[in-house]
Amino acid sequence: MCDGMKIDRRLVLVGVMLIVLSMTMATQYATTKVSYSFAIVHPSNADIRFIASDNSSDDGVRCLRVNVNSSGTQFVTLELGEFQPNSVKNYTAAFGIVNEEPFYVNLTHVTVSGVNASYLDIWVHDDRDALFLGNDTHQQLVINDGVALFTASDTVWTLATGDQDVETMDDDFVAGGTLVTQWDTTANVQFSEVDTDAANKTSDFVWIGVSLDIKSDAALVASATGTIELHFKASTND
Repeated sequence: MCDGMKIDRRLVLVGVMLIVLSMTMATQYATTKVSYSFAIVHPSNADIRFIASDNSSDDGVRCLRVNVNSSGTQFVTLELGEFQPNSVKNYTAAFGIVNEEPFYVNLTHVTVSGVNASYLDIWVHDDRDALFLGNDTHQQLVINDGVALFTASDTVWTLATGDQDVETMDDDFVAGGTLVTQWDTTANVQFSEVDTDAANKTSDFVWIGVSLDIKSDAALVASATGTIELHFKASTND
């Protein structure tokens, strides 16, 4: 009788050990799903969108344009024209930036690269038709002779909360000073020629000015091309 109880106890002990081992060694698998949604839209319909203003000296069409307005080729480009050596050309409103996102967006810095990028100065400023003269609360030089003057840790300009209406921009999001942007059928972009000034942290738009300073010894180039990159950081606290 005692021997039988000893055997039963051993079997119970072995069973318990097997259960413990199976619990510690078991691998668990789980699957869950999260749906996502986004849209690829025309540059004039994006949450942070670009609008045109100045006309190019090259062909009279807006500097900012979409050359081929069909799906897969709808990207904006800047056509600045043709100039001789030892000349300067200023576009005070080469293009504008409009924030449609429902929170503040900071423009941290701007960079430029490409052929003869050193001939480019770029300004962020509030007055569409005024020539930029210096750095103050109304204007900031962000590219000097092709060199970026700010980095990702900076904030050049803060775009106020947008209203997600791609046909308007607001000079005062609190008072609701709505300005209409229109469609240019030749340049294939939205544009504005309204002279209401933008205000840092108050307006949901700002103007980008481009100055071309062609050196006297500049070599002839059939097509100087490159890329202007504008860097943004969203902020929900400002």
